[in-house]
Amino acid sequence: MCNSSSPSAAEVSDAVNFGDFYKRAKKRFRLFEPSVGVLGVAVCAVIFCLFLLDYRTATKGLTRFPSQNERLLWLRIDGDGGGGGGEESSRKKKKIDFLSSGGGGCDVFDGDWVWDERYPLYQSKDCRFLDEGFRCSENGRPDFFYAKWRWQPRNCNLPGFDAKIMLEKLRNIRIVFAGDSIGRNQWESLLCMLSSAVPNNDSIYEVNGNPITKHKGFLIFKFIDYNCTVEYYRAPFLVLQSRAPPNSPPRVKTTLKLDQMDWTSSKWKDADVLVFNTGHWWNYEKTVRGGCYFQEGSNVEMGMSVDSAYEKALGTVFEWINREVNTMKTQVFFRTYAPVHFRFAPNSHCIMYYIFDYNV
Repeated sequence: MCNSSSPSAAEVSDAVNFGDFYKRAKKRFRLFEPSVGVLGVAVCAVIFCLFLLDYRTATKGLTRFPSQNERLLWLRIDGDGGGGGGEESSRKKKKIDFLSSGGGGCDVFDGDWVWDERYPLYQSKDCRFLDEGFRCSENGRPDFFYAKWRWQPRNCNLPGFDAKIMLEKLRNIRIVFAGDSIGRNQWESLLCMLSSAVPNNDSIYEVNGNPITKHKGFLIFKFIDYNCTVEYYRAPFLVLQSRAPPNSPPRVKTTLKLDQMDWTSSKWKDADVLVFNTGHWWNYEKTVRGGCYFQEGSNVEMGMSVDSAYEKALGTVFEWINREVNTMKTQVFFRTYAPVHFRFAPNSHCIMYYIFDYNV
């Protein structure tokens, strides 16, 4: 069963064109397509770009890896930003800063993953805003390879992350993440990165007194010195999950109402930055196999495929944005799903890990 337990107007218009995105998205509803994962992380990088102005670290520590299968050789390459002469070095020098006067036309989704020795930006053991299940090193993962990759657009440089600068830019701002655990991971990481610049732990708190833990509701953390909130709303499908309507077949335990938004959506719409994600729960195991079917109006569509339902749900999301969200005020981002990111043994422990290969 599916147990779901301010930028300027020009910047907003340039950043997101939902009509065009929806037309492209309709053609790409194939689950676990690796290229889509790149889109999601790049979207988060764009969010940082809206607020950060520190360019000093944008090009340091850059190492591009050749297209080869000898992945372990990559780890021997120095990530201090040295080397790289000739044509490649000349090409790098031509990159412009994304936030500069000429950077607005840069396609930040066209690029590569690069190894950066300065990463990770924080250690999980030093952050109190992580759920226990997301603390990789404390739960036994021996390496940090997965945390040393940075997204590098092909034709421009993103600004280096500076927590103090970003907090200043976030004064009186609401950032909302709505979606599944992928969105939650991004939300927790942002909390960890921002809190690294705040010496007084008591000045960051959950407004309803709730602890960081997996649950079916939402969490709102406020940075009182900056009057900003970083919020997460658990809505794995984005549309409404409900009890089966009366007189439904016995195998229908719950339904996803494809024409209605999640019940928490009224709390999202007035955010200054709104980050959606959904995709990982849109599969047979999380829906039909457990008795969760798809509903339109009062009709339960017993024969509807998961892909068709996902497409209809996204249509509802975009219609809701156009109808309910003031995009002159709210910067909206949408990401779908990443490649499969875990593999479990019978005893529920992670049995293997991979060194990331962005060519796959």
